[in-house]
Amino acid sequence: MDALERIKKQVTENPIIIYMKGTPDFPQCGFSARAVQAIKSCGVPFAYVNIYEDEEIYRALPKFANWPTFPQLYVKGELIGGCDITLDLHQSGELEKMLKEAVGEKKAA
Repeated sequence: MDALERIKKQVTENPIIIYMKGTPDFPQCGFSARAVQAIKSCGVPFAYVNIYEDEEIYRALPKFANWPTFPQLYVKGELIGGCDITLDLHQSGELEKMLKEAVGEKKAA
């Protein structure tokens, strides 16, 4: 399975997944740290991929959704955006609503 197929599988199988630099407990850049903090504050489980641990994913992800930067947040298989968009959604209250709906849909399935 090539990297693009693995990414497609990951975003399909996980209702919420963030591709980031580092891990949620040890982010390795400020943008990843702020995005994860916003997601964590919503109180929902989420998956993550540390792009530093998988060079194929690191190289393929910008091509997958035509989004050149990290982090990248996907909800229900759809790219939501990077740090700025995640923080804007969090500030408006939309992020929590979106994430809770995604998790609720997964549990009901």
